[in-house]
Amino acid sequence: MKAEELKLVTEWDKTFPESDKVDHSKVTFINRYGITLAADMYVPKDAEGRLPAIAVSGPFGAVKEQCSGLYAQTMAERGFITIAFDPSFTGESSGEPRYMASPDINTEDFMAAVDFLSLCEKVDPERISIIGICGWGGMALNTAALDPRIKVTVASTMYDMTRVNANGYFDSEDSEEQRYEKKKAMAAQRLEDLKNGTYKRAGGCLPLPVPEDAPFFVKDYSEYYKGRAYHARSLNSNDGWNVTGCQSFMNQPILKYSDEIRSAVLIIHGEKAHSCYFSKDAYANMTKDSKYTDNKELMIISGAVHTDLYDNLNVIPFDHIEEFIRKYI
Repeated sequence: MKAEELKLVTEWDKTFPESDKVDHSKVTFINRYGITLAADMYVPKDAEGRLPAIAVSGPFGAVKEQCSGLYAQTMAERGFITIAFDPSFTGESSGEPRYMASPDINTEDFMAAVDFLSLCEKVDPERISIIGICGWGGMALNTAALDPRIKVTVASTMYDMTRVNANGYFDSEDSEEQRYEKKKAMAAQRLEDLKNGTYKRAGGCLPLPVPEDAPFFVKDYSEYYKGRAYHARSLNSNDGWNVTGCQSFMNQPILKYSDEIRSAVLIIHGEKAHSCYFSKDAYANMTKDSKYTDNKELMIISGAVHTDLYDNLNVIPFDHIEEFIRKYI
């Protein structure tokens, strides 16, 4: 398969400062569905020999110019070759129609990133890790359950996107009737989209200032996506996913056989994050009745909220992430 030629932005348009400790370039690679993915590659300056590598993506509805790029650049400063990539149908990556998601294709995106790094002449193919943030933390764990080439997986402030789509936040919509109403609404929207020739968008984060009576986590998201980390290509910063973009998540749960993951896994979450239950439950399910618990860790950061692990350099435990990865690669 031949990669599609993408029109990639060449100037620095990230939501974080450019580091003088790494070399930055744009790269592309193709997944097994023929979708060409765009990524930013970060290489330590004066790098010699084949280095360990990390593929980074997330959050769900973000772009590589936001926090996945910050993670990738920071880990490159610490001696890793890294890529931060846009998932299929989003950002600078290809895939039509736009703003769609799939548990299968998005897991494949991570595996395709591992393919790319494995064949890169600068990378030691025996020392490849992945980092998934927010909804891509769940995708990273799902990838780890499938791909034994991955030596270490880090899931930061993770969401299980299948669970939240099927059950709602805090499992508050976990009933047959509520799921049925969602399914009816999306089935009707499919026909409206076909009639109109366009896909209705679900809407991104609330504009600033967020109403005072909004839940804290709603304000938290808006302050990040609409404020300090706004980006023109980010779904969450603008009109969001298509209404039907996540339809298949309702009946395609990820994390099956997570208790069979043999490679190392570090799950990180903020104590005060609304989403912390995703990480706690994922860790419990991964380690329950598992033979492979010695290299698994759940790290809860005192006082931290969900987006602290997006871009707060005083909170993101990069020292521990590096230590954990180096221990198991």
